[in-house]
Amino acid sequence: MAISSEYRDFALELFDPVGAIAFRRMFGGAGLFHQGLMFALIINETIYMKVDDINRPDYEAADCVPFTYDTAKGTRGVLSYFALPESVYDDPSEAVAWARGSIDAAFRADAAKPPAKRKRNS
Repeated sequence: MAISSEYRDFALELFDPVGAIAFRRMFGGAGLFHQGLMFALIINETIYMKVDDINRPDYEAADCVPFTYDTAKGTRGVLSYFALPESVYDDPSEAVAWARGSIDAAFRADAAKPPAKRKRNS
């Protein structure tokens, strides 16, 4: 299902206080990027945020579900993205806090890659 322009605008406005956010359509959804790194995934008008071992417990405590997909082999794949808590959609300051945690997770993931595969060099 395609993401409507209204939902795109909503997501960009929700995270606007974080700074420059880029929206890129990809595999039936879209990615939200900050400083070249994807920190959120939008599928079926649900926002999934980047997680790692540091911020995943916050999502689990809020009973958020991970993004999963069907693989070609008939199994379920799981990415390191969890749904944004519903309560955050109506609280801009909370949305920014959750976004910053996911941006930090994206930076940590990028820093863990070999230098030749990093998106950022800082």
